[in-house]
Amino acid sequence: MAWVSLFIAGLFEIVGVIGMNRIKRDNNVLAYLLFGIGIAMSFLCLSFAMRSLPMGTSYAIWTGIGTAGGALVGMLFYNESKDKRRIACIGMVLFAAVGLKLIS
Repeated sequence: MAWVSLFIAGLFEIVGVIGMNRIKRDNNVLAYLLFGIGIAMSFLCLSFAMRSLPMGTSYAIWTGIGTAGGALVGMLFYNESKDKRRIACIGMVLFAAVGLKLIS
């Protein structure tokens, strides 16, 4: 269950990143709510996961999901660069997260 909670925490981190982007573009109450709820739920799920998982592993995977997910959302929905090198780097982040899960 801790791994599921950690994955959900990473997804909420992506929601928070989307909220940050909406604050930059729209600067309205809905954008701030999206950001606040995303980050709050992310930390809540992360703290639940860290009850059973090591802190270093949890933090690395949480930030990896948030980083890779934020970059993918930027490429898919906000017309950010889709350069092959950028995609390769995202793949390395995801590969490292999977590796940490396999050895934990």
